[in-house]
Amino acid sequence: MSSEETMAISLPDFGTEFPADRYLDRELSWLAFNQRVLELAEDPNLYLLERVNFLAIFASNLDEFFMVRVAGLKRRIATGLAVTSSSGLSPQEVLSEISREGHRLQERHAALFIEDIKPRMKDAGIHIVRWSALEEAQKSALHDYFQNQIFPVLTPLAVDPAHPFPYISGLSLNLAVVVRNNDTGKEHFARVKVPPLLPRFVRIPGNTGVADARFVPLEDIIGEFLGLLFPGMQVLQHHTFRVTRNEDLEVDEDEGENLLLALEKELLRRRFGPPVRLEVANDINPEVLELLIRELDISDEDVYHLPSPLDLTGLFEIASLKRPDLHYPPHQVITNRFLKPVEDKDVSIFAALRQRDILLHHPYESFSTSVQAFVEQAAADPKVLAIKQTLYRTSGDSPIVDALIAAAEAGKQVLALVEIKARFDEQNNIAWARKLEQAGVHVVYGIVGLKTHCKLALVIRQEGNQLRRYCHIGTGNYNPKTARFYEDYGLLTARESVGEDLTKLFNQLSGYAPEAEFKSLLVSPNGVRDGLVERIDREIAHKAAGKPAKILVKVNSLVDEQIIDALYKASCAGVEVEILVRGMCALRPGVPGLSENIRVRSVLGRYLEHSRIFGFLGGGDPAIFIGSADMMHRNLDRRVEALVRISQPDHIRELFGLFELAMDDSSASWHLGSDGKWTRHQYGENGQELIDVQDKIMKDVYAKRGSRNA
Repeated sequence: MSSEETMAISLPDFGTEFPADRYLDRELSWLAFNQRVLELAEDPNLYLLERVNFLAIFASNLDEFFMVRVAGLKRRIATGLAVTSSSGLSPQEVLSEISREGHRLQERHAALFIEDIKPRMKDAGIHIVRWSALEEAQKSALHDYFQNQIFPVLTPLAVDPAHPFPYISGLSLNLAVVVRNNDTGKEHFARVKVPPLLPRFVRIPGNTGVADARFVPLEDIIGEFLGLLFPGMQVLQHHTFRVTRNEDLEVDEDEGENLLLALEKELLRRRFGPPVRLEVANDINPEVLELLIRELDISDEDVYHLPSPLDLTGLFEIASLKRPDLHYPPHQVITNRFLKPVEDKDVSIFAALRQRDILLHHPYESFSTSVQAFVEQAAADPKVLAIKQTLYRTSGDSPIVDALIAAAEAGKQVLALVEIKARFDEQNNIAWARKLEQAGVHVVYGIVGLKTHCKLALVIRQEGNQLRRYCHIGTGNYNPKTARFYEDYGLLTARESVGEDLTKLFNQLSGYAPEAEFKSLLVSPNGVRDGLVERIDREIAHKAAGKPAKILVKVNSLVDEQIIDALYKASCAGVEVEILVRGMCALRPGVPGLSENIRVRSVLGRYLEHSRIFGFLGGGDPAIFIGSADMMHRNLDRRVEALVRISQPDHIRELFGLFELAMDDSSASWHLGSDGKWTRHQYGENGQELIDVQDKIMKDVYAKRGSRNA
């Protein structure tokens, strides 16, 4: 469980006395990542609606951080299980730093929207206006909208001796209302929930033009017509507030328990976790605030005073407006050159894989014409006898799921390993699991106590007198929707060693097969950390022998102390280490005598960097792996993860080339300092804009689209 990431661990003895303060705090590192997202929203050179999108991403990210990370930390403190983090900070010190930084970032975020983004939107013909700024005709039209679309779904809840303080669900936007009984003169508190299924920003009727879009916050409309909800009462005041609750799941995974049912019950309880954050409008009445703090049992430091409107995740709706002039110019996603139709005939992926491995890079290369086509061709091919696949997250109308169902209905043996504990996708995955089972797919839920996070597909095909295995191993989920904006790699291969490894691994996941030795894979738990540390040690030996030595790491998060200490050891031995990290990084680069040979960069942009890559110069025999594992305790100890070694020279060159591009000083990125601060490098010494890494990759992929040469 991710909320246990900060439990005490035993660190290896490398025979080197490393300083005690060698780790950055992981929670504060995550906040630093979200600050980088905010800096993208602050970039005046970025397309306006992309800036709006980054504003919404920042808000959504912070919600999840409080729901999971802060909530988990608070729970461990309350239960006495919290320990000093590897950074040396006590749990209470971490909470205090989170609060300080959280307040600073949320205030910066709100100010950016009010003072910068909103005026720019107005100049572009996109108006978010308050009720007082509306014309009478607009108010009249919105009154009709309220009566027809909003009023029927509102449920006002009063607080008095007969009605206790209502439960406030997590992430809901609410109005705190004070009313006076006209008969008794007594004042009462009431709560009105802003319906989450209605548009957060309501388009004002009469403004249908693309160049003049006017919106009013939903809570403004509700606030104006509160009198209709409380007949016979006088509405004295109303204020917006929002609660964030603990939404980390705790599921008993006893082997005898039906995991599906247990998870469904826990999902119902999720909405009722203790509050960890209270956001209130700046103008809230002190007495109303005092009542909320008391009834919600929340501390003052967990109260965030912000300008209206609250909950800027609603800006996703605005960011999706069809204004091409305010968005990134579209990238033309292309089919991998080895899978392109020949003379208008679709390529058999199986025939292509008998010729060579195919390395895919999404979203630059199409997911639908590669991975999705691979599963669909397998489902339709009469020579295919079996399909085995892991499903961690997939889309609501997944063609992958449809293909597996079609394969099962055609009589093929189909195994789907569905990870129903994929955070915040649990409900979706439960639904898909049942749909697959009903179609005759063998559905399993992995190994008790472990999440199955690896991205694997195995196809067994009858070819003459032999069975041939075709494989896909990826860094991202089998989700056609997220594949359009998640940056990921995937390997399609018919290599026998990989097929044998996947067969062993699927047998472990679906049955009781003993732990196996793998030829082409590193598999966690146990195998990924040990395998990478062994590779790091080899690079140290190569360096000592005067052979080429270098370590390359690309991950979403780097917080595992054993991996970090191994990298420190390599740096002390003179090995150059280059790290690309999207999110958290607990390693301190550039510390003399510890990490002066380590550079850490971060690339953020239109696509979410998601691939995991591990490369080694290997004394002249380069080795590089791709796969699903981040360098976190949960990935290395409590998840099934798989990394596959890339074998083809052109693929190895391509992956090493990615690091050359991203780590080059001519490329735009953030640089991590030894103090834990990230500095954005966007312009060169002469003021020229540095290379956009993602744009450059897109151009390179497009340039070689017609070539089939290795």
